[in-house]
Amino acid sequence: MRKILYTLSLGLFLFSCKSETKTETQTVTNEAEKAPTEKAVKETNKYPENLTKVFKAHGGLELWKSMRSLEYTQEKPDGKEVTTTDLYNRKALLTSQNYAIGFDGQKPWLLNKTDKEYKGYDPKFGYNLMFYFYTMPFILSDDGIKFSEAEALTFEGVTYPGIKISYDNGVGATPEDIYVLYYNAETFKMEWLGYTVNFVPGIDTKELHFRRYGDWQEVNGLLLPNTITGYGFKNDRPTTPKTPNVFTDVKLSTTAPDAAMFVKPEQANFVD
Repeated sequence: MRKILYTLSLGLFLFSCKSETKTETQTVTNEAEKAPTEKAVKETNKYPENLTKVFKAHGGLELWKSMRSLEYTQEKPDGKEVTTTDLYNRKALLTSQNYAIGFDGQKPWLLNKTDKEYKGYDPKFGYNLMFYFYTMPFILSDDGIKFSEAEALTFEGVTYPGIKISYDNGVGATPEDIYVLYYNAETFKMEWLGYTVNFVPGIDTKELHFRRYGDWQEVNGLLLPNTITGYGFKNDRPTTPKTPNVFTDVKLSTTAPDAAMFVKPEQANFVD
């Protein structure tokens, strides 16, 4: 991915991660920041037609590529967790009452704000775990991704066409990962994500796990999730819903976040 990910719990069943300096003049900086948008326009034809329609149904890839920062909040057992990501370089910061997790563009770091042992998800993957889920379908415009048609998913009498996503060798920590985006055949909005898990020992690495989308909010012209719901699974099919992940205070901006926020604090430790 990719740049990403780990599991919050077995019910959350992770992903694997896939996932600057200041320029000498403002002119150079502006040109560099134009690049993702220009690339989106030039490379639209490299995506399958139906995936392009999915991008369009969610506000369009060009508009997404023009955004520089994303922030959202999730309610956790020990309080609110706020995630901020630079969309161009994928530097990230998760902050909560008891900890902070960051990624400075090279290495993840952890700041434990309590005297107790940190027992949360592994910062190596957790720093952008939910970012990958949350930025569907646009994250599928990353480099190194291969697309093919997938078998449709039928759930509760509704059939959803699918697009299979795989990765070139050397892309991310687990390039053997497989993802399947399922969409509404009429609106082309994303409805489901199926994915294999190759990172957790002792589980079937070929069976699809599932997350359901469909509850969307519009932010600056783009459709982003209000909620994402994990499901039980059997024989590559979803079964029953679990507690949804809820996202609030979503902010999407063309302005880059302050680069200093991603720098490891003196009291924090890098995570190998």
